[in-house]
Amino acid sequence: MPQPHRPQPRPPADAAPEPTSAEPTGTEPPGAGAYTAPPTDAAPPGAAPARALDGILVADFSRVLAGPLAAATLADLGAEVIKVERPGTGDDTRAWGPPFVADPPSGEEPPSGEEPAPHEGGASRRGTAAYFDAANRSKRGLALDLGDPDDAAAARELARRADVLIENFRPGSLAKYGLDHTATRAANPGLVHCTITGFGSGAGARLPGYDFVVQAVGGLMSITGEPGGTPLKAGVALVDVLTAKDATTGILAALRHRDRTGQGQLVEVNLLSSLLGSLVNQASGHLATGRDPGPMGNRHPSIAPYETLACRDGQLLAVAVGNDRQFRELARALGAPELAEDARFARNEDRVQNRTDLIKALERRLASDTPHGWTERLTAASVPCGPVNTVSEALELAQRLGLDPVTPVGEGRIPQVTSPLRLSGTPVAQPFAPPRLDEHGTALRTWLSGPADHPLPPHV
Repeated sequence: MPQPHRPQPRPPADAAPEPTSAEPTGTEPPGAGAYTAPPTDAAPPGAAPARALDGILVADFSRVLAGPLAAATLADLGAEVIKVERPGTGDDTRAWGPPFVADPPSGEEPPSGEEPAPHEGGASRRGTAAYFDAANRSKRGLALDLGDPDDAAAARELARRADVLIENFRPGSLAKYGLDHTATRAANPGLVHCTITGFGSGAGARLPGYDFVVQAVGGLMSITGEPGGTPLKAGVALVDVLTAKDATTGILAALRHRDRTGQGQLVEVNLLSSLLGSLVNQASGHLATGRDPGPMGNRHPSIAPYETLACRDGQLLAVAVGNDRQFRELARALGAPELAEDARFARNEDRVQNRTDLIKALERRLASDTPHGWTERLTAASVPCGPVNTVSEALELAQRLGLDPVTPVGEGRIPQVTSPLRLSGTPVAQPFAPPRLDEHGTALRTWLSGPADHPLPPHV
């Protein structure tokens, strides 16, 4: 093993190969002298509670969103995650701003009026993009240039000690560094190696995979937007997020298999398949009829009323009537119980067929109050509905409902959105701030160059 050192920044061309999808992922099985896990027995009174993934070490070689988000979820569950980035620039998303988040002070600021100078923490001393923080909580930072023999050796040693390796490199590009699945499995048979690509490892292996492109070619944009309008993407990188959840599911299943057999395995996910698997009723409808679904705005192809409806001054209310009983309650709450007896609206299939007349009748009555006023009245009648909130309003709603949607991670750092997971016996770990580039590099290189049975140094 190489002696501990801090790598000097190199041009991107000298760094690791380009990934094929928006995020690199991979996992490695524990081999002889792998990461020493802390005890996982029930914690004594007053001690920190046990976490579901206590003792699991994740080597996160991924970047952008799907892989990093999967790794962050594993960290939420108690895993130790080491994020490996290229020196000098780090994860692409460190520069995906504005907005940028000021890095903790690490030196003097440039004189007034001067442009911030480039630095290791991101594109400039203005800080790291908030985008990066969204998917990299609770990780330790390590910068390695896989084109450097010493750094590549350190990366292989990390893979040998890890339980999980996540990467999103172009298929086949890690072989020259000894980090492909064949090599990592030989060195660490218990490794769960998760690879994320855009379009799989077959005929689509050479295609670069980014969320926006996959939303387009994967059919999602064709069903998003208004009829006759421009196809639209979702307001967030939805395919990356869905792929992250698929990757997490696959990794957890592979770890359970390893519990029984001691053997790791390769977990493969790709953006296109994750999207197609999420088209659910739209894909099923096409397979049943042979017809392509089209965009319907906020309307639902099979349920009515299940869309946004105009209230006073044109403000919108989302109404989701999922059965005939709910429609009867809606009609009563609107002061028009006769609508539920109208042959055009009595059953859901009738309402779908007569949607235009139905919406006119509903909006005529909704015009007497605001979305917030109707939300109170309809909710009291057990009709699912709500106003169209902004992000800040959504966070405020979650706070009022006692969901504690935001978690602080340290002074001067932007808070994190709280994990949606609630586990009664192994609660989600309190997150800590995303790492600066190579923030923990010195300690991690010392550990990787030492005896394999030495425990991972405590996080500070």
